[in-house]
Amino acid sequence: MAADNSGMDVMKVSDEKKKYIVDLLNPTLEELVAECIKEMPKDPVAFMLEWLETKRVSESDSSLSPEEKSALIEENKKLEAEMKKVKSEMSETVKLVDRNTEAAPDSEEEDDDNDEPPPDFYKDQTNKARTSVSAEAYGEWNTKKAFVAPVIPKTDEQKDRLKNVLTKSFLFECLEDNDMTVVIGAMSEVNAAEGERVINQGEQGDFLFVIETGQLDCSIKSDDGADKVVKTCEVGDVFGELALLYNCPRSASVVAKLACVLWKLDRDTFSHIVKESAQKKRQRYDSFLAKVPLLSNMDAYERSQLADALKVEVFTDGATIFRQGDVGNKFYILEDGHAVASKGGQQLMNYNAGDYFGELALIRNQPRAATIVAKGEAKLLSVDSRSFKRLLNVNDLMERASKYT
Repeated sequence: MAADNSGMDVMKVSDEKKKYIVDLLNPTLEELVAECIKEMPKDPVAFMLEWLETKRVSESDSSLSPEEKSALIEENKKLEAEMKKVKSEMSETVKLVDRNTEAAPDSEEEDDDNDEPPPDFYKDQTNKARTSVSAEAYGEWNTKKAFVAPVIPKTDEQKDRLKNVLTKSFLFECLEDNDMTVVIGAMSEVNAAEGERVINQGEQGDFLFVIETGQLDCSIKSDDGADKVVKTCEVGDVFGELALLYNCPRSASVVAKLACVLWKLDRDTFSHIVKESAQKKRQRYDSFLAKVPLLSNMDAYERSQLADALKVEVFTDGATIFRQGDVGNKFYILEDGHAVASKGGQQLMNYNAGDYFGELALIRNQPRAATIVAKGEAKLLSVDSRSFKRLLNVNDLMERASKYT
C-alpha cells in the first residue's frame, strides 16, 4: 500500500481522498478484480455490473434490522394478495372479451403470441443472483400477465364427477368457486389400463393427475436399479404435483395397479390457479411439523405429504375436542394454544403447541380413551383416519402411545 500512497502523493491527492481510496474504494476493487480473474468472464463489463449489484443488495439487506425485514415481508405479502386479486380480475375481463367480441383471425393469432409467457418464466430461479427482499414482489408484479385457461368440453355428468373428486383433494378443496370452475374446465379425462406406466422417474413433468377410480403404485429406483414401491395412490389422491410445484424432474415412476380413471391438469393452469395456495400451505406447516417430536424421523417429502392432508380446526375456550368413548376418526396436532385431557372426571395431562393426541383410537380401532377440552382458544391441525394410517408410521406411534395406559 506504500506504493499506492506514494503514487497519490505525486498526484497531490488530498488526505480525505486518500482515506476514501484506501479504506473504501481499494477493498471493493480488489475483491472485484479477484472475482473477474477467478471467473474469467467473456463479457467482463456485464459480469462486473452484475457482481456490484449483487454486493450492493447483499449489504443493503444485511443492514436491515429484524423489525425492518419483518415489515418488508409483510409488505410483500400484501402485494402478493393484491397481485392475486388483479390477476383474477384480469382473467375474468379477458374471458368476457373473448365471449362477447369477435376478432379477425390474424389479430387473434397476434394476441395469442403476445399472451405467451417468456420461455424461462417457470424455470427454477435459485441459481440467479439474489435480489433484495423488497424487490421480489415488485419484480413478480411486472412479470405476470393475464392468463386464460384452456377449456376442454365436458358433459354435466363429467363436471359433477370431477367436482366431487376435487373437493376431496388437499390441493383443490379450498379453491374459490370461480377458480374451481376454471380448473374443472381445464382438466381432461385419461383412462389408464392395469399395468400402464403413467409417469417415468426423471422425466420433465407438465401435468399432474387426480384419481377418480383405481389405484396406482409410486416407485423409485433403488441402488441396484430395481423399482421400489414407496406409496400407493388411491381415489382422491393427487400425483405428479411435485414437478409442477418445484420445477423439478419427476421424483418417482407411477404405474396403474388397477384400471384407473384419471383427470389431468396442465402446468400453466396449475401454476396460475392452484400453485400459490398449495405452496403456502406446505411451507407454512412443513417447518412446524419438523419440530413435532413424533414426526422427527420423517423426511421432507413425507412431511410435505402430511402437510397437504392437514386441516385447520379452531376451538374456543372450554370447547370439547372429543369425548371419552367417542369413535375416533381424527388425529390432532396442537398448533397454537392449550388443551387438557381428562378421564373419568380426573385431569390427566396438559397439551401445548407441538403436542399431539388422538392416535390411540386410530391405531387400536378403539373408542376415545379420554376427553380433550380446549383451554383458551386452541388451533389444531387434524388428519383423518385414512390419511393418518397411510402417511404415518403406525408401529412407531405404538411405541410412543403410552399416555393413557
